[in-house]
Amino acid sequence: MLNLKPRMSEKAYQQSITNQTYVFVVPTSSNKIQIKAAVQAQFNVTVEEVNIVVQNGKKARSIRMGNRRARPIIGERSTIKKAYVRLKAGDSIKIFEEEEKK
Repeated sequence: MLNLKPRMSEKAYQQSITNQTYVFVVPTSSNKIQIKAAVQAQFNVTVEEVNIVVQNGKKARSIRMGNRRARPIIGERSTIKKAYVRLKAGDSIKIFEEEEKK
């Protein structure tokens, strides 16, 4: 069973309303077949299409202030894989349920 984390953003919310498409952050080693099976098993819906995007981690710079001297720190953000899952018409997942009640 894959660890599916829904992506909570304005773009993801808009796509869930207009296109029946939900966005999940998935493990980088997963493929479309595994993602489709995991979504169908976890949410009891019918998946029509799965698209995958790999978002490479960027280099991030920061400055650490020490004894009168600023030292640059260079790190790297993690690489993530996002799955755009389109459901059959009529199916839905209650990810944004709390937002709609407000």
